[in-house]
Amino acid sequence: MKTEEEKMLAGEPYDAHGPELIGVRKRIKSILHRLNVGEYHADTMQSIVNELCPNAAKDLYLEPPFYCDYGKYIYAEEKVFINFGAVILDGGTVGIGARTLIAPGVHIYTAEHPLDIAERRVWENCRPVKIGRDCWIGGHVTICPGVTIGDRSVIGAGAVVVKDIPSDCLAVGNPARALKQLNKAEAVS
Repeated sequence: MKTEEEKMLAGEPYDAHGPELIGVRKRIKSILHRLNVGEYHADTMQSIVNELCPNAAKDLYLEPPFYCDYGKYIYAEEKVFINFGAVILDGGTVGIGARTLIAPGVHIYTAEHPLDIAERRVWENCRPVKIGRDCWIGGHVTICPGVTIGDRSVIGAGAVVVKDIPSDCLAVGNPARALKQLNKAEAVS
């Protein structure tokens, strides 16, 4: 029999409000408090970030305040920068490619909730989010569950990303749509 956490990671319906996951989130809230409220010291801050996100590169930079559900499901490659006020609901995995810049107020969601009220009262599910390498995610962008953003793409401020965005694109709007191809001469895999 799968645990609620195993169901969550598999994208299956799970109970987010049971003691198993509440206990994990309670521990994470303690780490987030140290990150967001503690006195700033570069060495201390980096060790807290590494504790919070053990599956991210050791140079992941989070500008407080920062909020997440679990931390350990954030897989950030080297030199990722996440600015003030980011929220990452990482019940599903969130992959962030190397050298990606995330502006202030960005929200990344993996959790989905049923439309039917009776179902919504008892379960939710998650779908992973993947952001490619060398991306720039503009201020107050919302990235919805199951979205993949290709390498080197730019998502304009305030966009709501509900569908995949190809590599080397500028995408804007609500819902976000690709407007322009970028990096024609420099595109590499």
